[in-house]
This record gives sequence, structure tokens and C-alpha cells, in this order.
Amino acid sequence: MVVLGLTGTVAMGKSRTAGLCVRLGVPVFDSDAVARIVTGPGGAATAAVVAAFPEVASGDAIDRAALARTVFSDRSELRRLEAIVHPYVARAREVWLRRQSLARAAVVVLDVPLLFETGGDVHCDAVLVVSAPGFLQRQRVLQRPNMDERRLRGILARQMPTSEQRRRADVVIPTGQGLRVALRVLRQALRRYGPRQRGRPRPLR
Repeated sequence: MVVLGLTGTVAMGKSRTAGLCVRLGVPVFDSDAVARIVTGPGGAATAAVVAAFPEVASGDAIDRAALARTVFSDRSELRRLEAIVHPYVARAREVWLRRQSLARAAVVVLDVPLLFETGGDVHCDAVLVVSAPGFLQRQRVLQRPNMDERRLRGILARQMPTSEQRRRADVVIPTGQGLRVALRVLRQALRRYGPRQRGRPRPLR
């Protein structure tokens, strides 16, 4: 089973690309979705998060807006949150990978926003990085609710620069040239890194 990592900085089109993978029949592990589940009502990590950040408690649940305010401007608090949540996500990922292997999936995709930053790329056979021009990224981000320039700068400060991600990628998927171009490059990557390949071929550009 070939394991592909999918990553990219904020608003580069990673979620849409993950959706294209699903449309092409490739199983996708959405780490953000799992993180939301394990920190949701009754989630495996919810009690630990509330214990560490009691000010974000909202009954038996977590006030996500309050949690974001708490960790957004304090990197040490963000690391404390990640230290609680990431192990739960990692365990869910391993269970998911075992299930996909038993189901004889040929290729699977791990959708992880901080793949390089957390060292998750070492567990992948190849890494796909989604990328678009900076002006388009900024345009997409600022259209989101409760988003402004200050928050965008804070998010980008926590992520590896796109230029470095592109340098380390095995495949760069352009998401600023239309859906057809992104889909064509994605199809090429899925064919190139099929189960018959051995090692990492020369990156596509």
C-alpha cells in the first residue's frame, strides 16, 4: 500500500484536492476532521483539553472560539494543546491505515496541514503539496468568516513557508490554474506513485 501525504499552507486548496482524491476512489484520512471529533462532545481528548484549558469549557463541550483565542497568540499554549490532541490523531491514523491495508487499498492519502512541521512526511512514500500564488491565497483567506490580516499573519507564522514546502515536495499540485489543471497533475501523481513503484521517482513539476 502506497501512502501519500497531502499538505499545503492555509487556503492553498488542500481540502478541494483531498475531495478530488475521494472522487478518484482514493481513501483519504482527514486529520483536521479527526482532531475535531476527538475534541468534540464526548471526544477522547475533550476532558484532557478542558483540564488543561478550563477557561474554554462550555458545559461538557469545548468553546472552540475561546480555545482559538487562548492559543492563537501564545505559541507555548498552542504547543501544549497539540501535545494533548496529536497523540489521539496519530492513534486514529494508525488504526485507519491498518484498516485500509486489510481492505487491500493500493494507494491512500494522509491529509495533514502540518505534515512537514510535525515530521509526518517520514511515514509517507511521497508528499503532494498544493500551491497557488500568494495573492490568491490571501484573497481566499480573507473571504473566510472572522478572518483578518493579523490572524492570517499568525497562521502563516506557524506554518512552513510555501517556498520550502514546494522544495521538499515530490509533487506540486497547482491550485490557482483551475480545477482541470489540478486534476490532471493529481492523476499523474497517483499513476506515478502506484503500488508498482519502488522508492521516490523524480518529482513532478
